Amino acid sequence: MKRTILALACLSALSLVAFAADNEKVEPDNTATNERDRSAETQTSGDQSNSPADIKITKAIRQALMKDSELSTTAKNIKIITDNGQVTRRGPVKNAQEKAKIDQLARSAAGGAKIDDQLDIKGSN
Repeated sequence: MKRTILALACLSALSLVAFAADNEKVEPDNTATNERDRSAETQTSGDQSNSPADIKITKAIRQALMKDSELSTTAKNIKIITDNGQVTRRGPVKNAQEKAKIDQLARSAAGGAKIDDQLDIKGSN
């Protein structure tokens, strides 16, 4: 009987410790990014134009990124927003080399469209 009570007490103590540890997890602080994204001046996916020309540009850039086996999944998932022939690229990339590669691919695929580069190198913001 004493062993059962002792075992239950130990389990209860471990449960409390685990519960306390879960409550102490630090959430990532992306407040600045969220505030930036709420700004009316920031392009979001909702600003993508439905014109055939803009959709064609966005599609061409996305396909170029997806085809490149050297880019990370993070780089392939950047936001590409085209509105009235202007392309905005936003999101994180792993390093300066990825950023340069995305720039090269996007400029080639965009066919002379104006490009606004808002890519962030992870860890540098």
